[in-house]
Amino acid sequence: MNKNCRLFILKSTFSVATIFISTPIFALENQQQPPLGDISQLTSVSQLSDVELTDWAFQALQSLINRYGCMAGYPNGTYHGERAMTRYEFAASLNTCLTRVQELIVTASNSIVPKEDLDLIQKLQAEFSSELATLRSRVNTLESTTSALEVNQFSPITKLEAEAILTVTSIFGENATDSDNNRDNNSKLDTNLIFSQRVRLNFLTSFTGKDELNLRLESGNIPEFDDSITGTTMTRLGFDEDTGNDIGLDEVYYSFPIGDRIKTTIAITEMELNDFAEPINPLASSGGGAVSRFGRYNPILRSMDGSGLGINYQLNQSTHLAVAYMANDAAVPTANNGLFNGNFAALGHLYFRPVDNLGITFTYLHSYYAGGGESGVNLTGSTGSLTARSPFGNVPTIANSFGLETSWRINPKFILSGWVGYTTTESPVTNDNAEILNYAVSLAFPDLGNQGNLAGLVVGVPPKVISSSLIADRDTSLHIEGFYRFQVTEQISITPGLFVITNPEHNANNGSIFVGTIRTTLRF
Repeated sequence: MNKNCRLFILKSTFSVATIFISTPIFALENQQQPPLGDISQLTSVSQLSDVELTDWAFQALQSLINRYGCMAGYPNGTYHGERAMTRYEFAASLNTCLTRVQELIVTASNSIVPKEDLDLIQKLQAEFSSELATLRSRVNTLESTTSALEVNQFSPITKLEAEAILTVTSIFGENATDSDNNRDNNSKLDTNLIFSQRVRLNFLTSFTGKDELNLRLESGNIPEFDDSITGTTMTRLGFDEDTGNDIGLDEVYYSFPIGDRIKTTIAITEMELNDFAEPINPLASSGGGAVSRFGRYNPILRSMDGSGLGINYQLNQSTHLAVAYMANDAAVPTANNGLFNGNFAALGHLYFRPVDNLGITFTYLHSYYAGGGESGVNLTGSTGSLTARSPFGNVPTIANSFGLETSWRINPKFILSGWVGYTTTESPVTNDNAEILNYAVSLAFPDLGNQGNLAGLVVGVPPKVISSSLIADRDTSLHIEGFYRFQVTEQISITPGLFVITNPEHNANNGSIFVGTIRTTLRF
């Protein structure tokens, strides 16, 4: 065996050792790195799926295993021998093989390493002495950092996810009046520019690897632009939260699987129906989607929150069924409250994906509002007119709601979505009845301009009483919204957005109201 052949064998060894040691440490410029993971020691080249018997390097690679035993591959059975090496990576490989050769010399009675190979190793060691010294320093630093992380890790089973929203917002237009003109129709809205924020800390704990306990702490001072400020709840932001910056427990739930197809969720407090019946609208996120409350998803999914139980059942790969029961004030022991005597809702939600780029959901919701309870009557989740919110006032109310939502990804950068929600409601006390309708169409443009960006447009009609034995909304409001999310980094996005409400409160006597905001979201 001549020296050139030995040099080739050593270089092949060093290429393998590079994968074994240096891939997690060194970045290759303009190269696609193989996936990281535990590396497996090899006993035969045939274990490598990307090395064939006819490859020109097959015999040399097999020789490395038989003679030195310092060759390794990835768990997925690949070698990636075509990758280019830097000098530091070559030094890392050399360091691994030096260690292996020293072991062979010490353990063998007669050295199995030829003198020519030892001479060549000494020359390589001298040639790469500076790189080997740098490598040892980097490895020592990495080991020290890893040890420090292990000692100071937050928890071996709990993960912290945090989100902070900073927003600059202004509203302008005229104060709205309801259908009975109960407020002054000509008062101008305050147009002060405000700066506010919302912070959420989610502590996600898994005890088995398949379950999840979520505890959310939240605080903020983003005001609700509702009837007390603008004369209508149609102007609310999709991410408002005003606790006076006091920290509170916002959401607690525990979910766990039963078999392979069933996931059970116990909602301890502050859960919402959309946590069980997940919207498929790509603009649904409060931190990265639509800037308005109405523009995120169908308002019938906002009609109840609190405590309860939900079950998600996977019928097949394309069909899921969710059922849930939720009570507004399950922890309140007084009259018209509690788990069954206060406000509650029973949910049935079917998700169907006939093809990969099309999703359809059907929702049925039966709800009861006790009237006079802690949470009152709110059929629309504070998104539509005040008449639609409580069509008979604060009296016992029964509602049956039906929802249809669809989302069609026409191509990777264009998604057409929409929903319609219809509610029939009656009061068993006054025998009054009403019908409520809302609908919207949204356009989403993912990765517009750059990866991670998102442009969105929403046009719809907020919840409106279309028929009533008392008072129906006489005109029609339009919700028109546009926004553009700049994904500055993986953790930071900036979203300027604007929405306008025409004929607020479904009253043509009201002038349009504009809400403009710049939302900055930080996640870590």
